[in-house]
Amino acid sequence: MTGQNPKGTEPETSESLKAFGEVLKAFRKRAGLTQEQFAPLVGYSLPMIASIEQGRRVPSKKFLEKAEEVLDAFGVIRAAAKHLTRKAGLAKWFEEWAELEPLAVTLYTFENRLVPGLLQTPAYARTLFERQIPAMGDDKIESNLATRVERASLLTDHPETIYSFIIEEHALRRQLGSAEVMREQIDHILALGERRNIDIQVMSQARGHHSGLDGPLRLLETHENTWYAYCEGQETGQLFSDPKVVSILQQRYARMRAQALSVEASVGLLREIRGAL
Repeated sequence: MTGQNPKGTEPETSESLKAFGEVLKAFRKRAGLTQEQFAPLVGYSLPMIASIEQGRRVPSKKFLEKAEEVLDAFGVIRAAAKHLTRKAGLAKWFEEWAELEPLAVTLYTFENRLVPGLLQTPAYARTLFERQIPAMGDDKIESNLATRVERASLLTDHPETIYSFIIEEHALRRQLGSAEVMREQIDHILALGERRNIDIQVMSQARGHHSGLDGPLRLLETHENTWYAYCEGQETGQLFSDPKVVSILQQRYARMRAQALSVEASVGLLREIRGAL
């Protein structure tokens, strides 16, 4: 469930969020409405309105459209939202990496917990968001889901980028949601693996020790041939640019590619897992 807002916390504010909150507040007051009066008109709770005006919450598309209509804002609210620097559904500590992803000419991902976010279907991702503890509200789920789907479009929108994924077998066998959700998820992985710029390998459960036991790992190379690495744990993420550190992680990933099943053998195993559902 990588890249979402940390559980149970408000997203960190930014100057653009604060500025948007002031714009919203100005139009609300121009309309002669208190927060208590405005909330039911747009279909959101009073705490939500307060959070948005204080710059602590990213407004959803649905909220923007409703606020624009109720406040007769001449398109100003929609325009102001285009300049928000925080992206709904992304944790603060994930933002730097998310900004680098579209710039990648090479992007490698090792995941041992779940299907990697870039490979997730909407149904699989929704299952994760709906079962998160503490529970998310419907608006937060939709916001996170929209961001996850948008990120996943990188795989098809950037056909010149080389993608490599290594996934632990047990992460693929873990049934999240219904059998139908998992069948769709594996079909999606198989379909993406047919693209000439995407390699998907499975780290077999039969293999004992391998070079990825320290946890999930991502590597990317920019057009300037600069490499970055990213490692993530619960509620934390760390971006590495130090060439010495990145080199060590590159060595580990290279060893993992040799230790994992071949692309062809991985396809066979994926089909086997799907057939057992």
